[in-house]
Amino acid sequence: MTERTPLLHYRLSTSVNESDQRSPPVGQAPEQHPGSPRQRSAHQRQPKKLSTFFGVVIPTLLSMFSVVVFLRIGFVVGQSGLYQAIAMFLVAYFIICMTVLSVCAISTNGALDAGGAYYMISRALGPEFGGSIGIMFFFANVCGSALYVLGLVEAIVATFGVAEDGTVGSPHQVLPSGYWWSLLYATAIALLCLLVCLVGAHIYAKATFIIFLLVMFVLCTIFISFFAVRPRTIILPSSSTPNPNGTGPGFPTSANFTGFKLDTLLGNLGADYTVDYTTGTMMTFATVFAVMFNGCTGIMAGSNMSGDLKNPSYSIPRGTITAVIFTFIIYNLLSVLVACSCDRVLLQRDYSFLRDINIWKPFVTIGVYSSTLSAAMSNLIGASRILYALARDDLFGKVLSPAKKTSHSGNPWVSVLISWFLVQLVLFSGKLNTIASIVTIFFLLVYAAVDLACLALEWASAPNFRPTFRYFTWHTCVLGIVGCAVMMFLINAIYASASIAFMLLLLLLIHYLSPTSSWGYISQALIFHQVRKYLLMLDVRKDHVKFWRPQVLLMVSNPRSSVGLITFINDIKKSGLYVLGHVQLGDLNTLPSDPLQSQYDSWLSLVDHLNIKAFVNLTLADSVRHGVQHLLFISGLGGMRPNTLVLGFYDDCLPNDKLVDPSLSTSQSTDPSDPSQEPEQQPPLFHFASLRGSSDRQDYGEFGDGKVLGPQEYVAIIADAMKMLKNVVLARYFNNFDRAQVLSPPSSSPGKGAVYVDVWPVNLLRPDSCSYVDTCSLFLLQLACILNMVRAWRKATLRLFLCVEEGRSVRGSEEKLGQLLKELRIKARIYPVPWDQQKKLRTDEDEENDDDYVNSFPSNTMRLSDDYLSAVNKLILDQARPPPAVRFLYLPRPPADTRRYAAYLHQLELLTQDLGPTLLIHGVTPVITTDL
Repeated sequence: MTERTPLLHYRLSTSVNESDQRSPPVGQAPEQHPGSPRQRSAHQRQPKKLSTFFGVVIPTLLSMFSVVVFLRIGFVVGQSGLYQAIAMFLVAYFIICMTVLSVCAISTNGALDAGGAYYMISRALGPEFGGSIGIMFFFANVCGSALYVLGLVEAIVATFGVAEDGTVGSPHQVLPSGYWWSLLYATAIALLCLLVCLVGAHIYAKATFIIFLLVMFVLCTIFISFFAVRPRTIILPSSSTPNPNGTGPGFPTSANFTGFKLDTLLGNLGADYTVDYTTGTMMTFATVFAVMFNGCTGIMAGSNMSGDLKNPSYSIPRGTITAVIFTFIIYNLLSVLVACSCDRVLLQRDYSFLRDINIWKPFVTIGVYSSTLSAAMSNLIGASRILYALARDDLFGKVLSPAKKTSHSGNPWVSVLISWFLVQLVLFSGKLNTIASIVTIFFLLVYAAVDLACLALEWASAPNFRPTFRYFTWHTCVLGIVGCAVMMFLINAIYASASIAFMLLLLLLIHYLSPTSSWGYISQALIFHQVRKYLLMLDVRKDHVKFWRPQVLLMVSNPRSSVGLITFINDIKKSGLYVLGHVQLGDLNTLPSDPLQSQYDSWLSLVDHLNIKAFVNLTLADSVRHGVQHLLFISGLGGMRPNTLVLGFYDDCLPNDKLVDPSLSTSQSTDPSDPSQEPEQQPPLFHFASLRGSSDRQDYGEFGDGKVLGPQEYVAIIADAMKMLKNVVLARYFNNFDRAQVLSPPSSSPGKGAVYVDVWPVNLLRPDSCSYVDTCSLFLLQLACILNMVRAWRKATLRLFLCVEEGRSVRGSEEKLGQLLKELRIKARIYPVPWDQQKKLRTDEDEENDDDYVNSFPSNTMRLSDDYLSAVNKLILDQARPPPAVRFLYLPRPPADTRRYAAYLHQLELLTQDLGPTLLIHGVTPVITTDL
C-alpha cells in the first residue's frame, strides 16, 4: 500500500451510522390521544428486533472505530507524543460525553420514535431547527458515504492497482489506475451499496455483526502482534516531499519496530510536530487534534437505531456509554503500546505501519476494507432514511414529496435512489479531503443541536420532562455546545462559519414556508418564563400536552383563613400561572367609586408577605357565581390563562386567622380617633375584613351563620367551570395547614419523620368503575407528581391505592398499574385495597340519566347510601398509617339534575369527613403524554 491510502483515510470523517437504519415514518404526530397509556401499550407490543448489544453497542463501536483504529493512532502519537495524545483523547471524549449525556436524557424521556438525532431535535426544538439540522445531516451522510467509497477505492488501487507509469511492483497489482478507472471502481461500489439499500436495510443489519467480529478479530491480531512479532526494520514509503531547507533526501528510508523498550517509550513521550509526509503541511496541536477528533464521532449510531430496538429508553444510554468507554480504552491502550515499541520516525513516516508489523499483513488490509465498506453503506442507508423522514414531515412542501414513496415492504426506494444519485455526483469530484472537514463540521452541528434541545427542555422546566436518566444538568448541555463549537472552528473557521450561516438560512426558510406542525413548540414553554413584553409571542394555537403546566385560579374568600391553602397551591403550580381571585358582592351603579382599587395594595402585600409567585385578580359582581365566571373568562393574557379552578370546601369548619401582625399590639394601643396614626400603625396587609362575626362583612366564602353562598350556587360554580373546560380542585381542611410543620414532622411520629402523599385515582362515588386511565385519573396523578417534583416535597413518598374486587387478580392489576406509572415516569408505591365490603353497602337505585344534563355531559355519580360513603371514608382513614400530609381524591362531575346538587355536596362531605388536608380533583383536559 502506498502513501496515498493513509492520506485519505486519516483525513476522512468517521461519523458513520449517523442515521436511522430502518426508519418508519415520523412526520405526523400519532393520531391516538397522546396521554392514552392504552394506545402507548399497544404500540410497545409491536415486535422489536434488536437488543442493547446488537442494536446500540455494535453500530456505535463500528461507527467510532472505522479505519481510525488502523491508520490514525501512529499519526497522533508520532506527532504529539504520548502525553499530548492521551490529553487529546481526554479532551475529545469529554466533549463527546457531554453530548452523550444529552442523548441519554432525551432518549429516556418517554417514547423515542424512529428518526434518531433528527427526531430528537425536531420534536424538542420544533420544525425550524429540526428541518435545517435534518437537511445538513442528510448532506453530511451523503458526502460521508462518498468519502468512504473513495477511501475504499484508494485502498484497493494502492494494493492491487498498477502504477500510473505502468510499473508493476508485485504479481497481484493487476488493476489499471487513473482518474476514470478510479471513478469506475467507485461507481461499482456505490451500485453495490445501492443494491443493498434497495433490497432492504435488514441485509446490512445482518452483516453488521459479521463485520463487527471481523474488525474485532483484526484488532486482536494487532494487539497480539505487539508481543509476538520480533523487532524488525521497516522500509518507509518513498517521500515526494523535499526537506524544508531544500537539501538532501526528504526523510529517512527505514525505521525500526523495536519491541517493548524503555528508550523507545522515552523518545515518544514528548511532542515532535513535523511536516506531514502525505500533504507537505506542517502539523500543530490544533491540526493533529482535528484529525484525531474525526475518529471519536459517531456516538449517535445507537440512538438512530431507536426504531429497531426492543426498549430504546433502556438500550440507548447503556449501549452508547458502553461503546464510548470501550473505544476510549482501546485508543489509549493502542497509544501506549505504539509509544513503547515503535520509533518516532516510523510513526511519523508510515501511517499504515500496523500492517507491516502484523503477524499476517493482509489482516489490517481486510480490516480497512470491511470497516470502510460498512461505513459507506450505513451512510447511504442513513441518508435515505433522513430524506424520507423529512419528506414525511412536509417541511419543504412538494419539493420532497416524491421521496415519500415506499415499496410494499415499507422501503423508501425513491429516497434511496435520490441519495445514491447525490453520492454519485459527489464521486465525480475525486478526492474529497476538503469536504471531509465540512462533513465533520456538519456532524458537530448536529451534536450541538442535540445539546441545545436537551438544554431547552431542561430550562423550560416542563412537568412532562422527567427523563429516567438523570446524570445530566444544564451545565453539561452548555459544555457540550461550547465544545462542539470550539471544535468546529478549530477544524476550519471558514467552513464552520459558512455551515452556521447555511443552517440559519434554512431555519428562516422553514419558519416562513413550512406548515404548522403538531409536535409542540418548546419556544412556548420558554417564553412563559420571560417578562410580560413577550406575552404577545405566546400563541394558544401552538399549545401542546408535552408542555402543559397547571395555571391556577384560586378563589380566596378571606386571606386570613386561607394562608395554608395559598402556600400549598403555590407548590403545585410548577412555574405556571397563579392567580389569587376574589369576588366582592356589590353593584357599581350604587357605589360612588370602584371599591376594589383600594384593596390591591393589601393583596399585593399578602403576596410579598407569603413569598409566593402569584397575580391578583379582584372583581365586583352581584353574586359569587357570576364573579367566578368573570374571573374564569378574563383572567390572564394570551396563552397565560387559568386552566384549573381551586375552591375551598363548603362546610361549617370555623376559620382561623393565620396572618400574624407584628405591630398588632402597637395598633391596639393607638387612639382610633386619631386618623393621622392609623395608616402608619396598620399596614395594608391587615386591611382585610375580620373573620366571622363582623357585621359589615360583604364577603362570600365563609360558610357559617350569615353566609352569602348557598350549596346550590356552590355546586353550580363547579358545573360552570367544567362547562368552560376548566379543571376543578376542591380543598378541604387546609385552614390549619402549616407547610413547614408538615414537611418537618418529628422523628417520634408514627412515620418516623417520613412525609407521605396519598393518591386515590378512582371514582369512589361510582363503585362500578375501576378505571385508572381516564382523563381525570391521569390529571390527578399528574398533580401529585408535580407536587413531588417540588424541591421541598421531593422527600415525600407517593402512595397510590389500588381498589380491587373479589375475583380479580390483585397481582395482575398491580403489575398493570405499575407499568402505567413506569410509562408515565412517576415513582409511587402501590397499595392494593380490597373494597368488596364497602361496595355491598351501595344502593341499587337507577343511575343518573345522562341525557338530563343540559350540555350532554354525563354525570359520574350515583345515588349512594350514607352507610357506603361512611364505609369508604373509614376505609381511607384505615389505610393512612402513618397519616399523610395531604390526600388526592377523585372528584366526580356534579349531577345533571340541579335538584340533586345538595345531595351531591352531602356525598362529598361524608366521603372526606375528618380526612385532614384533602384535594378533590376533577380533570377535563389531557395533561400527560408518554411520547417524547
